[in-house]
Amino acid sequence: MKALNSIDRTLPTDPRPERVWYTSYGSNMHLDRLAFYIRGGRPPGGARTYPGCRDPRMPSRSIPVELTGALYFATESAVWGGGRAFYDPRADGRVMARAHLLSTEQFCDIAAQEMYREPGAGLDLGEVLAHGRAVLGPGRYETLVCAGQVDGLPVLTFTAPWGMNDVRSNPPSAAYVRFLAGGLLAAGAWDAEAIASYVAACPGAVGHWSEEAVTDLLQADPRDL
Repeated sequence: MKALNSIDRTLPTDPRPERVWYTSYGSNMHLDRLAFYIRGGRPPGGARTYPGCRDPRMPSRSIPVELTGALYFATESAVWGGGRAFYDPRADGRVMARAHLLSTEQFCDIAAQEMYREPGAGLDLGEVLAHGRAVLGPGRYETLVCAGQVDGLPVLTFTAPWGMNDVRSNPPSAAYVRFLAGGLLAAGAWDAEAIASYVAACPGAVGHWSEEAVTDLLQADPRDL
């Protein structure tokens, strides 16, 4: 098993970093899924075509990390059906995640696609790097969060402006859970049992996804989902 990479919780001092750790806690932990945000295209069976990043190179590194906070599922995904994964950095707990080393430009392009904006214009990262949080809009992935730094580079992600107790939870679809859990398994720091226990305990999954069901998804042929 790989060792977890420790996050230095202090905010970075460089206001204009050339590279950042895009930290995913949802389906983009899986490199096959992330590739559509970077290279563009429509995933098999997907309902959306992604324009991709200006720079189509895949991450130079991907490392397992744990964020302080909680993962929960809410709203309704037009792409997957079922709830989307969100991160509440103000809640108690831990979030299993995977940090991808990308250029700052690539992070901005991925974030723009999640915000249903056109990639290419760039995003102002000044506030999130200085204060750890920046609300760019009211949408479900329009709030940027900096969780600290690894190797002197910012650990950045995005989530909703609300907290997990402010919205009704919604169970995720089988396909979504499979990509999320599969991305965690590929990170190499957690075994299938730990991942299944973690996912099944998240708000929105509780009572809908058992540990056994998540384990079965990790072993399933994606064509059967």
